[in-house]
Amino acid sequence: MNSRPTSFDELDRKILTALMANARTSFAEIGTAVGLSSTAVKRRVDRLRETGVITGFTATVKPSALGWSTEAYVEVYCEGAAPPRRLAEVVRNHPEITAAMTVTGGADALLHVRARDVDHFEEVLERIRVEPFIRKTISVMVLSHLLPESPEAGASHPAPTEPAQDAADMRRPA
Repeated sequence: MNSRPTSFDELDRKILTALMANARTSFAEIGTAVGLSSTAVKRRVDRLRETGVITGFTATVKPSALGWSTEAYVEVYCEGAAPPRRLAEVVRNHPEITAAMTVTGGADALLHVRARDVDHFEEVLERIRVEPFIRKTISVMVLSHLLPESPEAGASHPAPTEPAQDAADMRRPA
């Protein structure tokens, strides 16, 4: 990953703001809003994609529409120093984990888990806990989203019960 900041100007910022608000906004609509032609907007978006500023386009989906009615954050505590690479291998094996990151503080990692129901969540938690380097987990169940329009309130890939073909299609980059 390139750690050098990518330079972009105020027009790029306005284009990014428009795309973050609605990635389906046409180049013509964005151009009208920022004072550029649709061709100039497309060139800028292409450059922003090539330089890694824009990493993709996605749909935000209501989790319950995918069969996910239970959501939790799980703190993971490891024995010794589990390398992030090893943690990443583990979380990739659990389709119910929709986000995972290493963190500072007492826990080694934080997982965002979605499940069909509490029984399914418990089963996922049991699968995570059998990893030999995981010492303990602490779970916090989500009751409601105070910012329902936030990305965390949506889902970026299908529920674990969806057919594998559908899951592959939804993960395919734009």
